Amino acid sequence: MTGLAHAPLLCELHAHTTWSDGSQTIGQLVDSYGQAGFDVLCITDHVVRTDDPRSESQLAPEHVHARNHSAYVMAIEIEAARARVQYDMLVLPGLELTYNDPDPLRAAHAVAVGLESFVAVDDGIERALRDARRQGAALIAAHPYATEAAGAAPRATARFAAEWRVLAPLVDRWELINRRDVFGWVADAGLPAVATGDAHERDHMLTWKTMIFCRKERASVLAHLRSRAPAYLVDAALAVPAQATVSGVITRAAS
Repeated sequence: MTGLAHAPLLCELHAHTTWSDGSQTIGQLVDSYGQAGFDVLCITDHVVRTDDPRSESQLAPEHVHARNHSAYVMAIEIEAARARVQYDMLVLPGLELTYNDPDPLRAAHAVAVGLESFVAVDDGIERALRDARRQGAALIAAHPYATEAAGAAPRATARFAAEWRVLAPLVDRWELINRRDVFGWVADAGLPAVATGDAHERDHMLTWKTMIFCRKERASVLAHLRSRAPAYLVDAALAVPAQATVSGVITRAAS
């Protein structure tokens, strides 16, 4: 059951660690978000194509793959148990299904929240989305840049914008805000929206986030995200308690 009868859950649905291109270990990420009072954290490191065009560069030094995925999920589960005891924070495993391509109109990333099994992207983003959905994940179209903006974007992922009518049945939510980048076309199209930090660095925590009303349980969170139940977008710089310190480095600035 979802609805306003439940307490609000402040969620980070898109976050990276040193298992891919993030700067924090899983434990450090958990402490950052736990100390800041978050209720839900989904860890979504990259899985890429075997022939990923960016894998030869320093932009993608590591990623999750079939051989290390079990160890990755186990590492998350260990920290998730600690997070629940220490911070009463729900930590979920996931992956960012990362289909990079030199052509922005073919490139697309999607966050698979709650995904516990490995899903490859070699056969295309559509196949990956279908496989992740069969495994029960909630799926979010990530940083869906408009076609005219993709060329100058740090992640040239324009396929969701170019083919949203075709791809919409394969995802549950769309990033309207990624950190502080706003994809206005998502709102114009009336698509169900979320906001994420796409966290790679500590300061990405104090950006726009998603707040939902449901039980703080894996099944309830995933069911809410897969439904059309409301999701509220909040600026974490205002939502995080003013006294919260993130790993001794970041405190909420007065705005």
